[in-house]
Amino acid sequence: QVQLVESGGGSVQPGGSLKLSCAPSVRPSSIYPVSWGWYRQAPGKERESVATIDRSNTANYSDSVKGRFTISRDIASRTVYLEMNDLKPEDTAIYYCTSRIMSSQGASNYWGQGTQVTVSS
Repeated sequence: QVQLVESGGGSVQPGGSLKLSCAPSVRPSSIYPVSWGWYRQAPGKERESVATIDRSNTANYSDSVKGRFTISRDIASRTVYLEMNDLKPEDTAIYYCTSRIMSSQGASNYWGQGTQVTVSS
């Protein structure tokens, strides 16, 4: 069973930076992801898309993070990253990574367990 393991969350002051990582729990060459994404959920709010990227390296961002966050992926390790700069208190949330992975049974979406990002002075 594939699991996505996130790391890199923490607490930072406004204007600071963090870099999140999300790697599969299985041998990378055993899976074939076609896309990756980062979502976040703040207290009392619905989960929202932050950024997505596909195998062709096409990335999309929500308006709230455009110009501050950068999503990237490493095909060999099947790892996705989210570099977050100029963080604001409103970026405080649990961040989840997701990946759409192809198998002989078709495509399935997998989610990480979430990592907390807190931006506060």
